[in-house]
Amino acid sequence: MHAPVLGAVLLIALTGGSGAAICLPTAQVTIETSAGPRIFSVEVASDPASQQRGLMFRRELAPNAGMLFDFHKSASLSFWMKDTVLSLDMLFIRSDGTISTIAAQTVPLSTRPVHSTEPVRAVLEINGGRARELGIRPGDRVLGTIFHNEN
Repeated sequence: MHAPVLGAVLLIALTGGSGAAICLPTAQVTIETSAGPRIFSVEVASDPASQQRGLMFRRELAPNAGMLFDFHKSASLSFWMKDTVLSLDMLFIRSDGTISTIAAQTVPLSTRPVHSTEPVRAVLEINGGRARELGIRPGDRVLGTIFHNEN
């Protein structure tokens, strides 16, 4: 079998042919808001391959689900929505777990960069409009293992 064909077969085998997610570790994060705690079940993208794929090709995301991108150290980050068909809220999170900024309702399939406004350790992607709906704001605190602040 030729290399390109073998690569396509492997991709179809790994994703079930549907563009479905490759299995990632999961975790629970809690966002402390003025309206009370908001709990999300998230997939953790902590390596370059999973971070590059992100939520691309996903057709749905449960209301309290998301993807947490852990970059292991603070850096200025830039994301795009290429091949992402869902509108997302991107929560840029400092290393202490506080939310720096929120890029709300990003445009699906856009190649326009979405930048952090300061160095951050992580980004939590949730359904577009969900942050506003739940009263999540910059300054709120995200509790999770990667921030070393779980109760």
